[in-house]
Amino acid sequence: MEILSVLVAAFAAFVFGAVYYMVLSKPWMEAAQIAIGDDGKPVNSSNPTPYIVSFICIILVAGMMRHTFALSGIDTVSKGVQSGLGIGLFFITPWIFINTGYSDRPWKLAVIDGGYATLAAAIIGGVLIAL
Repeated sequence: MEILSVLVAAFAAFVFGAVYYMVLSKPWMEAAQIAIGDDGKPVNSSNPTPYIVSFICIILVAGMMRHTFALSGIDTVSKGVQSGLGIGLFFITPWIFINTGYSDRPWKLAVIDGGYATLAAAIIGGVLIAL
């Protein structure tokens, strides 16, 4: 059952990311300095590799969160969501800001990506405990 909860949590975070980045596609592509084709889509939009790699990475995050929650006795949905928010806001987002700063990219990119990381980790936390 644990692997199923990890996969469902990862899928939920991935779907949320699709919606999140569709809503913020223009400011994100601008901040990330993504090359845009004549159709207004990223030049590499037909390449499945980023989607596959990101889903695998989300599975890894969800798996480690499940393990950490089990060790920490996090056993309610509200604790799962709260812990996920904390992981996203205080572990993942600072690393995004570090990488953004050293790569000399716009801070707007870190805010958008950090927002996704925080909300997706909260979703993962809630789903892991709910299942």
